Amino acid sequence: MNDGYGEGALRTPVCDLLGCDVPVLLAGMGGVSRWELAAAVANAGGYGMLGMVREDPGLIEREVRALKAATERPFAVNLIQAATEPALLDAQIARCLDLGVPAFSIFWDVVPEAVDRVKRAGCLVLHQVGTVEAARLAEEAGADAIIAQGIEAGGHVHGRRPVFELTEAILERTGLPVIASGGLGSGADLARALSTGAAGNHCGTAFLATEESFAHRYHKECLCAAAAGDTVLTDVFVLNWPKGAAVRVIANSVTGALGGRYLGHDPALLPRETIAWDGAQPRLRFSTDSPLRSTTGDLEAMALYAGQGVGAVREIVPAGARVAEMVAQARDILRAGGVKSVEEIS
Repeated sequence: MNDGYGEGALRTPVCDLLGCDVPVLLAGMGGVSRWELAAAVANAGGYGMLGMVREDPGLIEREVRALKAATERPFAVNLIQAATEPALLDAQIARCLDLGVPAFSIFWDVVPEAVDRVKRAGCLVLHQVGTVEAARLAEEAGADAIIAQGIEAGGHVHGRRPVFELTEAILERTGLPVIASGGLGSGADLARALSTGAAGNHCGTAFLATEESFAHRYHKECLCAAAAGDTVLTDVFVLNWPKGAAVRVIANSVTGALGGRYLGHDPALLPRETIAWDGAQPRLRFSTDSPLRSTTGDLEAMALYAGQGVGAVREIVPAGARVAEMVAQARDILRAGGVKSVEEIS
């Protein structure tokens, strides 16, 4: 496929590994990264992921089949053991394998048994981590690539180091491709990542604010109006996840009521109060659920995920246009810096 970016299009080893044209990976955002968004990113030359955390295997099957009908490009399904009941996780993996899913993106805990299971089935594994130690464990478990998530990331944040500091530290200790993640949604971010040795960028916020994203338009518009300083890291949105699992969100009435005490909340002590609905499914205050197209209710009080790179997002555009802009800007920056080929920086 002609990637449409002309002479000097970016290509790194991760493109060969994953079967994409450019090293821009869609984050597997739960609820948000569904088939429309994953297909749009993949058809633009990037790499698509379905965010299927805690989803019923029936929904996973519908999403995978729709994605395969919309693109011939490879993709991954994102699953998260820490937030999923073991029997459901087992059923999710089994359904994915039955459907011929080619790759899995795994986040939070490193569970060697799960990695081994999908590897034995011939699948690729991209493991997202927040520490050097977790990267080591993921590599030992058989991961094919590491996604290094910095503290700047939106959504669930595993580590506490800045993204490029963590990426460089992991690169020093592994021969696997390392993909940078955390507040990186612009071409300048991609150019910097490649220049520091990363094999690409893993992007959430920039793709959440696209036409194909399954996020509610309210969430998208909040992103377009926000700046980096409007985000907070908190574990108050923790229902459905283990204690201490922090998220980065746009500040709202819930975080404003915390009096600056953003961390240290115990889910066992938080009230269960329904504030919104997805069909017949209630959405609770303090849950990790973000507002989707199908959500009605008090959207402002829900988790409005955003990374610290949100200031670069100023309009809702097609995902393909976002990929093209990101890649063109990165290419121009690298050329202006005298970089002649990707090999010189990766």
